Amino acid sequence: MTATSPPARATARPAPAGRPRPLAWDVTRSEWIKLRTVRSTYWALLLTPAGMAGFGALLTAAYVRHHEAARRGFDPAGYSLSGFFLAQMAIIVLGVVAITSEYTTGSIRSTFAAAPQRTVVLAAKAAVLAAVAVMAGIASAFAAFFIGQAVLAGKGLGTTIGAPGALRSVLGAGLYLGVLGLLALGLGSLIRRTAGGIAAAVGLIVILPVLVQGLPPSWQAALTRYLPSVAGQAVIGRTKFTAPGPPPSPWAGFALFCAYTAVVLIAAALALHRRDA
Repeated sequence: MTATSPPARATARPAPAGRPRPLAWDVTRSEWIKLRTVRSTYWALLLTPAGMAGFGALLTAAYVRHHEAARRGFDPAGYSLSGFFLAQMAIIVLGVVAITSEYTTGSIRSTFAAAPQRTVVLAAKAAVLAAVAVMAGIASAFAAFFIGQAVLAGKGLGTTIGAPGALRSVLGAGLYLGVLGLLALGLGSLIRRTAGGIAAAVGLIVILPVLVQGLPPSWQAALTRYLPSVAGQAVIGRTKFTAPGPPPSPWAGFALFCAYTAVVLIAAALALHRRDA
């Protein structure tokens, strides 16, 4: 009688060795696909240069018609970028819709199911949005600058991109719009409703400075320079919409604006973990 050997156990073949791609990169690529497949993104990116260059050119032309000589403290580079006022509205909508559109459709649940690390999802959205907003903002600012200087040159008020502070104003306009988009993203994540997020961002950036102008003069002087919009726009220079009074220094003001935005994004990240999708 011969002994039979036990059947050999099937052994699982090891998976081919490979280096897995980091989750953050996959999530970022997914967020890029989402952003560029939403119709509102293209409208916002179309309105950004239209507002920055078109509205800026109209304001610059109006200045040339009504002012034969430069006013004291006139900033030709900053004034030509006054169209940022309309461009920022498009960026606010883009930043809010980047996340509230998913809450509206319910697709945010699928997003968090595929990537449970919610902070990574928010960071990926922020990275993609900031890159798009900054590139669109800088390109629009360059167009607005050169169109504005062509208009101002007729009265001898123009400047060049190499003049002190001119390049900073142009790049600063793009950086301001990029950080503003992140602020809008954070507010949209906190509020989760498109209308509410846009209203909160517009109220903070546009309405709040107007309300402060109704305060007693001593209060205005103490508060105005520390408002998010006034601080962030200091890097652009003196525009049509610069608040009265001495503004903060360009980069110190922009740093304060970044700090406000960081606080909102941190609050948004904490809220993502504490609330259901």
